[in-house]
Amino acid sequence: MSEANEFQDRMLSLGLARVSEAAALASARLIGRGDEKAADQAAVNAMRDQLNLLDIAGVVVIGEGERDEAPMLYIGEEVGTGKGPAVDIALDPLEGTTLTAKDMPNALTVIAMAARGTLLHAPDVYMEKLAIGPGFKPGTVTMTMSPSERVSALAAAKGVSTENITVCVLDRPRHEEMIKEIRSTGAAIRLITDGDVAGVMHCAEPEKTGIDMYMGSGGAPEGVLAAAALKCMGGQFFGKLLFRNDDERGRARKAGITNFDRVYTRDDLVRGDVIFAATGVTNGSLVSGIRREPGWVTMETILMRSKTGSVRRIEYRTPLK
Repeated sequence: MSEANEFQDRMLSLGLARVSEAAALASARLIGRGDEKAADQAAVNAMRDQLNLLDIAGVVVIGEGERDEAPMLYIGEEVGTGKGPAVDIALDPLEGTTLTAKDMPNALTVIAMAARGTLLHAPDVYMEKLAIGPGFKPGTVTMTMSPSERVSALAAAKGVSTENITVCVLDRPRHEEMIKEIRSTGAAIRLITDGDVAGVMHCAEPEKTGIDMYMGSGGAPEGVLAAAALKCMGGQFFGKLLFRNDDERGRARKAGITNFDRVYTRDDLVRGDVIFAATGVTNGSLVSGIRREPGWVTMETILMRSKTGSVRRIEYRTPLK
């Protein structure tokens, strides 16, 4: 591979931030307007337009769905000028469409980029997820442990009581029994209505967010994005695909997945260096939401590179048009 075609993560990182910011800015006018689809479409359009300005030969591997379901940013769509390095792109133009429509916390625009062939092409199925932050030995928590065993194991590793552990969980009926078991240990639970990429990212900064662990099932594509974030921030992530029917198994086979029982680690989902950007749409624990001031709009982006472990927080201020 020539130097010109190598994954130039440092050179591409600022461009990725611009992509994330463009999507956030486009969706900003729809915060609190009650229209999830319009907010999502605005973010999709802006993200795609900005991606096509980058000198990359990009392919969307985690996107808005299959081609017959999504006219833009569908899985397999080629983006960029085609003149640069071959890259995989995972994105969620607006993670938290409901959060945006209702002006609730933690709506983000999210995108990750890595060298071609290094991001798992996760099918649009559910994934059982487990994540903790950095600084723990491998095997501190595992997918084979029960929820209560995970809480106890993490508490022991931190040298604290289980009552000092807080677990982030999506507020869904399917998690009712797991929530009861977690609370039986004395641990606290922070329920979130949407946005499990942000939920997993919270584990990487427990001192700031108050979250020690994430567990529960959510979308598999979001699992790859969450793993990309933790690859940059540090932390452990585990995921196992969940299938409800033969159609979903067929989607997995189409993506090249044959072992339906495999537990994926963070580095299985993201097999090389990755860059990750997320911009706040509404206020959250990780980044501030978009702020409108007379004549200006201001937003905050978190921009990260796994190669260096660097985490930048960028405040972008632009004239209000």
